[in-house]
Amino acid sequence: MHILRFISIKLAFFLVLGILLGYFLHIKPLVPILLLLLLISALAITFRKKEKVLMFGILSGIAVVTLGILTVTLSKPGNHHDHYSHLKLNEVQVWHVKIHEVLKPNSFSERYVATVVTVNNSKKVGKIILTSAANFQNKKLKVDEELLIHNTIEEIKEPLNPFQFNYKKYLQHLGIEHQVRLTSQNYVLKEMPSTTVYGIAADLRTRITAQLKRNNFKEQELGIIQALLLGQRNDISEQTYTNYKDAGAVHILAVSGLHIGILLLLLEFLLSPLERLPNGRKVKLFAIVLLLWGFALLAGLSASIIRAVTMFSFVAYALYLNRPTGTFNILALSMFFILLVNPMLLFQVGFQMSYAAVFAIVWIYPILQKLWSPKIWLFKYVWSLLSVSMAAQLGVLPISLFYFHQFPALFFISNLTIIPFLGFILGLGIVVIILALWNSLPHFLVVFYNWLIHSMNTIIAWVAQQELFVFKNIAFGWEQLLWSYVIIIAAILVLTKASYRRIVVLLTGIIGFQIWAIFHNYAIQKAEVFIIAHQTRNSVLLYQKGNELNVITTDSSLTERLVTDYVIGAHSNAISYKSLKNSYLVGNKRLFILDSTGILPKTLKADYLLLSQSPKVNLDRIIDSKQAQHIIADGSNYRTYVEKWKATCEQRNIPFHYTGESGAYYIKVRE
Repeated sequence: MHILRFISIKLAFFLVLGILLGYFLHIKPLVPILLLLLLISALAITFRKKEKVLMFGILSGIAVVTLGILTVTLSKPGNHHDHYSHLKLNEVQVWHVKIHEVLKPNSFSERYVATVVTVNNSKKVGKIILTSAANFQNKKLKVDEELLIHNTIEEIKEPLNPFQFNYKKYLQHLGIEHQVRLTSQNYVLKEMPSTTVYGIAADLRTRITAQLKRNNFKEQELGIIQALLLGQRNDISEQTYTNYKDAGAVHILAVSGLHIGILLLLLEFLLSPLERLPNGRKVKLFAIVLLLWGFALLAGLSASIIRAVTMFSFVAYALYLNRPTGTFNILALSMFFILLVNPMLLFQVGFQMSYAAVFAIVWIYPILQKLWSPKIWLFKYVWSLLSVSMAAQLGVLPISLFYFHQFPALFFISNLTIIPFLGFILGLGIVVIILALWNSLPHFLVVFYNWLIHSMNTIIAWVAQQELFVFKNIAFGWEQLLWSYVIIIAAILVLTKASYRRIVVLLTGIIGFQIWAIFHNYAIQKAEVFIIAHQTRNSVLLYQKGNELNVITTDSSLTERLVTDYVIGAHSNAISYKSLKNSYLVGNKRLFILDSTGILPKTLKADYLLLSQSPKVNLDRIIDSKQAQHIIADGSNYRTYVEKWKATCEQRNIPFHYTGESGAYYIKVRE
């Protein structure tokens, strides 16, 4: 079966190509609008001329690419004239915002996504992040609440250290570029806010959670129930989440394509009697789609849930049509329409993994089933589950390595022990929720469901504890991702039907991957970098030469996350820790470190001066005596000291760099 012959596949491909071009080229909306109008006119002229079929196809492809460019261009906040970003953002303004989503809090703050309603009573659009101190006024804001805030707005910061997770880019893909900090004095709640479907869904989830707590569900189990059925992972402990991640079962905790797919199969089975009625198949299709979207409402209508339900609504239609090749068409069409509405979803990990997994299952699963067809029912059932798991894992493996840098080798154990019962767990969970809302939940069902979720957690924890089979900190770049998919796709094609051309493509992929690895390793061996990193209450210097990394720090116990990120990003594999000294020769430049002791070498001059651990010194005198050309302050200093040093450097016209604002500082090792 040649899936590239399907028109829907081609449409999705050209749309994705257009979205990528529009995202990276930063084109103004007028250009693709004019080009699209011109192409539509050309298509109308060539539509009725049979001799110009090829020309019509080429123009259609270009038109869809242009449409992709237009959609992503229009989705960028700066291209909307009424977007708040066109205001003077450094001035204090009155912001009228509405809470759209409650994010998972961290140790320091509560966070919310809010939509802008007005700024200074002028109607505006856009999304921002609201942050407040943890347990701020002991009150958490709720979805649909509206606030009037008197404050300036801040840009989301870039990561301060190399290879750290780029939270700013992540939020940009969600259409968010700024944040506002809440204090007890700078905002008031607006009375009688308007109600939206998101607020209704949030209130329903709050009510369900309260009812489950009233029925004495245990804390750990309740957190998993909320994740499985309500799309809320805020109450899952860090250890439990890590266990699921290390066991290769973290997808179970996110309401996504897996859950909606299982729910679709359950509904197909439960509603099959409707087919006996006149127009029963249409009635069943309508009921299934309605119930799927009802579940989406229950789970909060997040972007991932809407994406999954949209995709499987199309799949439900494919099942209704009962066409063997319909699934590929329907999946491609669902992708096309989802990206047409929100092109920025293309850059979200969940979107990429969902479609990679589903396409892989639809394509690879039948091939694996043909390789072996056991006669014994039990073997056939286990092989079927293994085939689904292997197909999905193969589809998402390069993406998973690229984003998460780990591979749980025992993923099949988690999937074999949990997935067969996940439909039962989800179905029973829905029954539990309905009975709890009606105040009719029997105690024996609470005990049984608690035990069921606890057993699942226990199995996952056991698999996660087999650390020898959890491969972590795997360096995997985008080049490796592309070459990996070339190899996987070519290997499946060869396995399906070997031919000279397919074998050549497979071998080209393998050789290309190896050549890239050789050249990349050569570049790493020649690398030499010296970095003053940022870390609160600690001083950290990173010196990389080849694949060796020296971590020079006052407290190595605080540097694990920072060093891990750098090792993965820089492809280092030899790490050594050293204590901080007060003088280093970097290339032919001298770096002095002035810490709380205030001790510096007396005779040498400094090219760079690093201020660390809030030294109580006269910076003017130090600059005069050491003739420092660059002053750097790291994250171990008091902020008041940093401001004073910055003012001194500005007066003397000396470059000043604070890692807490400008990020890590790079010193050239070689000129």
